[in-house]
Amino acid sequence: MVSRTEWLDAGLELLAAEGAPAVTIERLTGALGVTKGSYYHHFKGASGYKAALLEYFELRYTTRLIDLVEGTDDAGAKLQHLLRLVLSDPDSAALEIAVRAWALQDPEVRAAQERVDKTRTAYLKKLCGGLETDVDPDRFAQLLYLILIGAEQVVPPIGKQDVREIYDLVLRLVD
Repeated sequence: MVSRTEWLDAGLELLAAEGAPAVTIERLTGALGVTKGSYYHHFKGASGYKAALLEYFELRYTTRLIDLVEGTDDAGAKLQHLLRLVLSDPDSAALEIAVRAWALQDPEVRAAQERVDKTRTAYLKKLCGGLETDVDPDRFAQLLYLILIGAEQVVPPIGKQDVREIYDLVLRLVD
């Protein structure tokens, strides 16, 4: 039997590769090579799967990253670690684009995206508040987040190395 996590990973992969319309039980069972019974063992239909998928997206791409960064007391080191983590995932940009596109069409997804954005920016504000700089920490946190989101949204997207260099430039400007 396929685990709940495997179902959710398969959903995120389909979502990133082909968008929300591709995330169907037929496509998922085909990708995983299992029957629908396994799906219904873990989820209460399509709405249950969607809720679980959104929760898993938030956990994997927001909560988990924050938890990984919390190992040190230095705000600057935490910020650098967070930027490295975010920029090290080669699949995150496509997934972020897909979730944001889906959020434009679905109120439940929009609510999840708003929650993710608020959590991320609140954490960035906390980190930026701990930096020794004269820059407004709230605005600086927003700037850092907007750089990432904007870099993912332009066509073609700005590469991770280029985003890293932009972050390095911005961080030097506030030192």
